[in-house]
Amino acid sequence: NDIAISFRKGAEDLIGAALVVGMAKGIVLVLGGVDAGTPTVLNTILNAVAGILGGLHASISAVAMYFFQSVFNFFVVSGSGQAALTMPIMAPLSDLVSVPRQVAVLAFQLGDGFTNMIVPTSGILMAILGISKVEWGVWAKQQIKFQGILFVLGCVFIVIGVLINFQ
Repeated sequence: NDIAISFRKGAEDLIGAALVVGMAKGIVLVLGGVDAGTPTVLNTILNAVAGILGGLHASISAVAMYFFQSVFNFFVVSGSGQAALTMPIMAPLSDLVSVPRQVAVLAFQLGDGFTNMIVPTSGILMAILGISKVEWGVWAKQQIKFQGILFVLGCVFIVIGVLINFQ
């Protein structure tokens, strides 16, 4: 019984992420799938964003991708859910704006990872702050400078990745 109860509690923690991944796949399918040769809503979005970023240097486009991932992490904290929602757009977008795909993945990883230490939508962060009896506002005030440093370092590594054609 203890094993079954422990398994159920563990599954409860994962069900939210599983639902986000499932819904993300559904959204991609509703938007027309990932076939680049077919006229779809997703390809129209990609074309519009590529038109905006296309005139910029690849380094600036890559930093914009990093910024987008960081902001998007506020809304979808689950790494797998965020990947399922954004990577069908970011991977082909990186091809269109001459950013190596590995740099697009790096932008995703940095945007997802660093912001988990400050976003109030992160259940794990809020649980840890609750256990340690630290209010989020106090934590955010202390953390914001560190987040700025991490963001600047992330931008540096992303630019280096573009400049060395990191594959």
